[in-house]
Amino acid sequence: MHPEPRSTLPPGIHPAPRIEQGDLLIRRWQRRDLFPRWAAITASYDLLRPWWGDSLVELATLEGQRRYAAKCELWPSTDGGYRYGIFDRDGALLGGINLHDRIGDGAIELGYWCHTAHTGRGVITRAAAALTDLARTLPGITRVEIRCDVANIRSAAVPRRLGFHLDRLGPRPRAAPADTGTQMYWIKQR
Repeated sequence: MHPEPRSTLPPGIHPAPRIEQGDLLIRRWQRRDLFPRWAAITASYDLLRPWWGDSLVELATLEGQRRYAAKCELWPSTDGGYRYGIFDRDGALLGGINLHDRIGDGAIELGYWCHTAHTGRGVITRAAAALTDLARTLPGITRVEIRCDVANIRSAAVPRRLGFHLDRLGPRPRAAPADTGTQMYWIKQR
């Protein structure tokens, strides 16, 4: 789905593994998160599946979660991913958010998902704001990109609320059931 990753970050430079944002804790996934993440994915499956390709089917299994946990142990993962969980102050898992250093040209990509029990409360908007601010301080990063299908209104609301601008529309492989084949590219410059 993605071309060969092209890193923007200089060697040895990585985003912080832990960020506190008000009542949210955004931290690198840990092994102990496997079962809570699996439970969150399975509880949220019907909400996420229209917009998420076949990798969601795998993440909804314990074996898929074990493989994902092994990938999360690398910082970054082999595909340039920095993967975080979003937690409340009591440790409840609210969702996930990632920075992907794979598009090169001074850009880093931001992606996210929310547990179905916590949608509509600004969790993703606040977490995305925190990671956007963090990413814009990293050497070599001149812009943060959020990409989503044109029909994914909820996902597109996040960059809109955070002051990203819609840079362009482009073709997108239809990898998920609700994909239209057209992707929005939301940009926030440094």
